[in-house]
Amino acid sequence: MSGFSTARQYMVDGQVRPSDVTDDRILDAMLTVPREAFVPADKQALAYLDLDLDVAEGGSTRRCLITPALLAKLLQAADIKATDRVLVVGCATGYAAAIVARFAGEVRATESDPPLAAKAAGTLAQLGSRNVTVTTAAAADGDAAGAPYDVIVLNGATEILPTGLFAQLKEGGRLVGVFALTRPPRAGLVTHTRGDYGHRELFDATAPVLPGLERLPAFVF
Repeated sequence: MSGFSTARQYMVDGQVRPSDVTDDRILDAMLTVPREAFVPADKQALAYLDLDLDVAEGGSTRRCLITPALLAKLLQAADIKATDRVLVVGCATGYAAAIVARFAGEVRATESDPPLAAKAAGTLAQLGSRNVTVTTAAAADGDAAGAPYDVIVLNGATEILPTGLFAQLKEGGRLVGVFALTRPPRAGLVTHTRGDYGHRELFDATAPVLPGLERLPAFVF
């Protein structure tokens, strides 16, 4: 096995499986998709560590691949079917979209940073992920042109209720992500049922807040 192949195996066996991820499709995807391909060359040695990995190249805004275990747990909670249409919000360089593309029917992904969106599209194309479309859009906007979706995955946290994204869910659709509206932040599952939206807390989790989903500063007299 190559060094990166060995690192992928260690990531799955040491981080993902111990986090109660049992979905073989997710495990197989994480063993197959080369995470290092979505990381700047000078950070590839960090690609398989248990951390939120900043992949932004220049600029002041962090754009991260969330930890592998958190991503895997969110995807397992979303219960993605082979026929599902999935939107990945804040895809950064596209790793989460590449994982989802291994077992979903169609994937659309958004990224607010144009150079990162271009990088994501290029890397996904090089890896043969033909069922993924990447567009540049603010996280809160989602991708209305492709709506409605069976599943929406936040590749990060939100400090506000992303109601605009809820509206892009199909009846029976699910949204997963980290909700940092309170402390401690928690991963949550939002379901769209009969025109209403139910929210179930899943587990404590932290992740970088996606640009555009930050809490507005409170006005102080």
